[in-house]
Amino acid sequence: MEMQTATARTGAGCGCGCGSPSRSTLLQIPPANRPDPIVAHGGSHSVPQALVPAGEFVMGDSSGDHNPGDGELPRHVVRLTAFSIDATTVTNRAFAEFVDATGYRTEAETFGFSAVFHLAVTAPADDVVGVPPSTPWWRGVRGADWQHPGGAGSSLDGLDDHPAVHVSWNDAQAYCAWAGRRLPTEAEWEYAARGGLDGAKYPWGDAEVDEGGWRANIFQGSFPDRNTAEDGWVTTAPVRSFEPNGHGLWQAVGNVWEWCADWFSARTYGQSPTDAPTGPRLGAERVLRGGSYLCHLSYCNRYRNSARSRNTPDSSMGNAGFRTVAR
Repeated sequence: MEMQTATARTGAGCGCGCGSPSRSTLLQIPPANRPDPIVAHGGSHSVPQALVPAGEFVMGDSSGDHNPGDGELPRHVVRLTAFSIDATTVTNRAFAEFVDATGYRTEAETFGFSAVFHLAVTAPADDVVGVPPSTPWWRGVRGADWQHPGGAGSSLDGLDDHPAVHVSWNDAQAYCAWAGRRLPTEAEWEYAARGGLDGAKYPWGDAEVDEGGWRANIFQGSFPDRNTAEDGWVTTAPVRSFEPNGHGLWQAVGNVWEWCADWFSARTYGQSPTDAPTGPRLGAERVLRGGSYLCHLSYCNRYRNSARSRNTPDSSMGNAGFRTVAR
């Protein structure tokens, strides 16, 4: 698998190895009796901002590397007004400020487990509560949460400037309510990630991620068993690693998947309005964008500007976080 780069670069037959299974797939338990949290507005959002100017772009895959079933086509024109978006994903430091101010408990903490990639597990064997048969490199780990990304034996020591992970879509919404922010729409996310390079495959252009030195944090080696960490990171990297794009966004692709506001549908693009689309009215899963440190040249090519993934709003995982937009 290590040498099968042609497969990834055409998208042919590509599964999404770096996309986490849903919470119910990891462990068949009934939904938690968890009322919607009441989080007072008034928090101090400490993540630096990038201003994205108003404009028009063509949304969707232009490279031919789209993955069947992800709904990256048809390409379509989108117009957006100017907006301010986080230059980085929300860090552990920023998320801790929210938790300290509100006492909020994430869904990983409420359910008691979250999804961890098998090489990142730092917990006793009996803390593994589920292994999905279709993606057996994932583990449902008891005690894994934003403060313990690998499980009970891990901590945030040295990770203040890394992305907050094990944060569900619902958790991200709670943070936004406190900070007076919102999640980006999928269209806003893609427009910002492109950095002014309309039609480019990546935030930096069309050069591949490994040309002339690594440009993003993805998986190197033989997925899923051996990560050589040629880019310097086995799991998350600090949010200001590599280079920002033309709009000043750091790591729009790779590192961690990022929650968007929209419900997911593979048919969205065929029905999308031109002006400020917000996705389907209803759905079962929310959109994730950008790929993560588990994307691999030979297996999962979803570290592209147009690539899409999804998961249920209550699911959390060690390779997904979020960034926010000003209301």
